[in-house]
Amino acid sequence: MLFRSFELRTYTTHPGKLDDLLARFRNHTTKLFEKHGMTNIGYWVPSEQPNTLVYVLAYPSRDAATKAWDAFRKDPDWVTARTASEAKGPIVERVQSVFMGPTDFSAIK
Repeated sequence: MLFRSFELRTYTTHPGKLDDLLARFRNHTTKLFEKHGMTNIGYWVPSEQPNTLVYVLAYPSRDAATKAWDAFRKDPDWVTARTASEAKGPIVERVQSVFMGPTDFSAIK
């Protein structure tokens, strides 16, 4: 049986920029992810890391993830949203990405 590929992404924002990042995700990014075949699993702000957004996306496969990100980055709607949200300077300081596959006992596959 083939299982989906999951991606854990962690964004660290510049101080005071988390609300800007959350607005960009709320108003643009999550919809564009769906448009490009990414499944939004969940989004969290860690209690002890106030300038951090953690989220999980799912894809049919790792190859599908690569293709989805390539298309997303070239999407004119994404370029417009990113440019507008960064009009007063960069929002994101660092991005970390980890791809994962579910275990046979995982509730989500």
